[in-house]
Amino acid sequence: MAENKTPDFCVYDGSDYQKAFWDDANRAYEDRSEDIAFKKLLPKSGKRMLEIGAGAGRNTPRYSGYEKIYLFDYALTQMQQAKQRLGESDRLVYAAADVYHLPYNDNVFDGATMIRVIHHLSEIDPAMAEIQRVLEKDAVFILEFANKRNVKAILRWLTGKQKWNPFTKEQVEFVKLNYDNHPETIKETLEAHGFTIDRALSVSNLRIGALKNNPKNLDWMLKAENVLQDVLSGVKLSPSVFLKCTQTTGTHYDPNAPVFKCPACGSIHLIESKEAMSCPDCGRVYPIVDGIYNFRLE
Repeated sequence: MAENKTPDFCVYDGSDYQKAFWDDANRAYEDRSEDIAFKKLLPKSGKRMLEIGAGAGRNTPRYSGYEKIYLFDYALTQMQQAKQRLGESDRLVYAAADVYHLPYNDNVFDGATMIRVIHHLSEIDPAMAEIQRVLEKDAVFILEFANKRNVKAILRWLTGKQKWNPFTKEQVEFVKLNYDNHPETIKETLEAHGFTIDRALSVSNLRIGALKNNPKNLDWMLKAENVLQDVLSGVKLSPSVFLKCTQTTGTHYDPNAPVFKCPACGSIHLIESKEAMSCPDCGRVYPIVDGIYNFRLE
């Protein structure tokens, strides 16, 4: 990575992703499969949850055991949709930012999730370094990744319909700014940043159009999915994999320390007004738009 250059990542500003991809696109099976995984992996309770790449807040209600949820997404319009969807609450804190420059203090969160996000990042190592920094010791991190070594990719490669090898460990860009990652690469990156993997789940095992496009199949598919998530967790051949991880480095959160910090210079001495968050150390001013902290470095 070039010095001071932010790695490329996909941006959903101005898109109707929630409506087009989820609400109107017959993905009830995928959504409910992820709900099953969350119920197996999420702690029953917690204090501060960081939702990385929260989008329009589809998963936010699933973190009901946490006292406070910090949602962020680079797309300001996605955060606006999330706020419209979830409402205004002291329990929910909305911010626009990027995962390579998190606007949060060190060791703040005891929980974090990153679902359907890592496949939009051109470089995962610096993102993991930032996540490691903001999580306190013993924090739980739930990561979902698009699996390069899935059954469909293997069959396509074996039959000559696909050029890239699903068994090699490098990241593959199958559509611009859409990446599949190999399970071993994800594991090695997590371990390099102090995470231990406590549990893995094989998710969306029956993601087959002919099955999921018939609403009558949904009930039995989800019952099968519930079993297959654990049974197939060791082989990791599903299109989506969920990992429950524990952060082993850092310290425990100091409740007297501020939550936010300047993503440009790292100062924690930010000054908040109704209109903006200002950094006296570097002079940057981060506007507050519709109650959403805009920490994007543009």
